[in-house]
Amino acid sequence: MIAGTRWWQRGIIYHVYPRSFQDTDADGIGDLKGIEERLDHIAGLGCDAVWISPVYPSPMKDHGYDVADYTGIHPLFGTLEDFDRLVARAKALGLKVIMDFVPNHTSDQHAWFLESRASRESPKRDWYVWRDAKPDGSPPNNWISVFSGPAWKWDEATGQYYLHSFLPEQPDLNWRNPDVRAAMYDAMRFWLDRGVDGFRLDVVYYCMKDPELRDNPPNPGWKPGMPEIDTLLQAHSNDHEDMTIVISEMRELVDAYDDKLLIGEIYLPLERLMAYYGRDLSGAHLPFNFQLILTPWEAREVDALVTQYEGLLPPGGWPNWVLGNHDQKRVAARVGEAQARVAAMLLFTLRGTPTLYYGDEIGMPNVEIPPGRGEDAWGRHEAGFTRDPQRTPMQWDDTDHAGFSSVEPWLPLSPDWRARNVAVQDRDPGSMLTLHRRLIALRRASPALAIGDWSGIESKGNVFAYKRHHEGDEITIVLNFGAGEEVVRDLRLAGGRGRITLSTHLDRDDEEVGDDLRLRPNEGVIIVA
Repeated sequence: MIAGTRWWQRGIIYHVYPRSFQDTDADGIGDLKGIEERLDHIAGLGCDAVWISPVYPSPMKDHGYDVADYTGIHPLFGTLEDFDRLVARAKALGLKVIMDFVPNHTSDQHAWFLESRASRESPKRDWYVWRDAKPDGSPPNNWISVFSGPAWKWDEATGQYYLHSFLPEQPDLNWRNPDVRAAMYDAMRFWLDRGVDGFRLDVVYYCMKDPELRDNPPNPGWKPGMPEIDTLLQAHSNDHEDMTIVISEMRELVDAYDDKLLIGEIYLPLERLMAYYGRDLSGAHLPFNFQLILTPWEAREVDALVTQYEGLLPPGGWPNWVLGNHDQKRVAARVGEAQARVAAMLLFTLRGTPTLYYGDEIGMPNVEIPPGRGEDAWGRHEAGFTRDPQRTPMQWDDTDHAGFSSVEPWLPLSPDWRARNVAVQDRDPGSMLTLHRRLIALRRASPALAIGDWSGIESKGNVFAYKRHHEGDEITIVLNFGAGEEVVRDLRLAGGRGRITLSTHLDRDDEEVGDDLRLRPNEGVIIVA
């Protein structure tokens, strides 16, 4: 415990995609009992919280992000009693539980939407975004769904279009209706009362749109190969300034409970991301910062990103960093296996709360999905944009089906699963898993790394270097983003000397170094003065 800090400031979040973590009922799909069984792994890594992607009742058109009931559990994953046992077990291990909450849209099978589309006179008609067609019968505006095609679906029975920013089976709620907000806040209280420690808010920046529903302008930067939605700039279909009202109401709700966390999924430029901290920090505790995923993996680019982000944070705003999630290519696929080790050192030594995606601790790759095995809704609607490759089952050991299930899993395993799994890497002192455990242990033991200040060190070429410091303790991190050897000059270590406490190669412990440092290809080091 570090005095004067919240658990989510000094802590590490582990992201579980429940379909792919552990199957206990032999259907090839992960479940809540499976997560409970594997909590020891998460706690053993040294993480502080587990964030669980949606497990609500759902038709599974978007694998649970199409919610049919916000206060239940899909039988595929278990029962409410299973969830309660999972929470209790997590608490016993010292882990917090963060629930994924989907505020922008429901399933078209949710009771609210079934009532809304029953007639134009339905009491819940205005719970969703309904509009008349244009005189020529076309949709009300030019907005495009994230998954391609128009963001409007014609309802023959009532003669209007409804808005769906994602799938047609995911109609958008009307967050300008106070009854909608009240109902959603009741659902959040349901889970808080069951003991969850906070929420990750799915695409929360979509909740408030332009009230006039104006057309989006064309994107001059669009190029072939980019998704269809990027043909337009999302100027009016999300991130309306009234979003601050919603995010502050959600924050007030969670603040009524003891020490809860609010995370916002927000894919916006850094300048706009800052607005989601709210006026006087009355918004999300952690507006998710995805820039390490989106920025080219080059030392100068990452250096500039970190410097810019640190400079834009509002006074008192706490930073956070993410390398991977269920929507993005795995870090090992983006930067390569060797650089994935450097990326891990970066994640756990930057200032702010890190989030670790399941499987990245063993360097899981993106997995090629054979024809006919694809499951992702985006892939079914727009060729070339499937998210299945980063959602494949966790690789626990070298037994059949990698210890994930006793039957064929819902998605295929990586071809290297017999060599790349938790059990094998647990026995290897040079493994990616060992590196993660040592990085996390070092972070937890060092106030400078956990909550200390950050300052950059002037560096060139493929090297990114910086310092972390807290109450007289100073730690220097030097990362080689290149595949060649690098010599770094003038690190300005205290007294001109220091020792390497950890290298990404896991073979330079306690080596004494000076202000000039030689780095091997794809190597990062942590130096204690």
